[in-house]
Amino acid sequence: MRLLHRTSRHCTLTEIGQAYYQRCLAMRVEAESAAEVIERNRSEPQGLVRISCPTALLNSWVGPMLTRYMLKYPRVELFIESTNRRVDLIHEGFDIALRVRFPPLENTDMVMKVLSNSTQCLVGSPAFVQHLSSPASPADLNGLPSVHWGGAQREYQWELFGPDGARALIRHEPRMVTDDLLALRHAVLAGVGVAHLPSVVVREDIAAGRLVELVPGWTPKCGIVHAIFASRRGLLPSVRTLIDFLAEEFSHSDMA
Repeated sequence: MRLLHRTSRHCTLTEIGQAYYQRCLAMRVEAESAAEVIERNRSEPQGLVRISCPTALLNSWVGPMLTRYMLKYPRVELFIESTNRRVDLIHEGFDIALRVRFPPLENTDMVMKVLSNSTQCLVGSPAFVQHLSSPASPADLNGLPSVHWGGAQREYQWELFGPDGARALIRHEPRMVTDDLLALRHAVLAGVGVAHLPSVVVREDIAAGRLVELVPGWTPKCGIVHAIFASRRGLLPSVRTLIDFLAEEFSHSDMA
């Protein structure tokens, strides 16, 4: 298709060339506008961020952190799914997934940023302590009624670490299995069984004498609170600043 009339001295547009030129100008204006949108997003966090978070972690720590983040960045919107299930970031469209896992962590194509450690303890009501020898040892836990934090398994066991690198595996058969920490705490307080729980969840109960640590000096493996996201490159400012903000908040939290 001829777009130009050209001679040795002149160059003019054909009719179709003029129409084509006008549309090219419009494309250029739109491209410049698109570049401005990207530049604005680079300089100021804004837009929607989708995040998933375990329910107990959200209720006790992350919820207030996200509130402070939104006050600091008023142009950011958050969609938060409170769930204990493992979400698929790519297929479900999440920008960030917060998780609490125990090492060794599984290999993944996602990027992981550690936010905090979560120390653990074995606790029970004072009535259970009466059945233990003094001082108690991991072997004394065999046969005690238990409640389990997590999902269904073929075999349930606690892995405890003691003085001088000692390690003990305690098999147990839980009366209740749940991924809801609040329900598990209520069951332990009521005397249903002993449980492996995050220290920050039960520290007030321990201080008040409502719960006691079963085997002082022996502790379960420490959990790792971390954020999972797709890539460090090309992160929107809203996503990048939220990850950094959570890391800073956790470093000053009571979980640190």
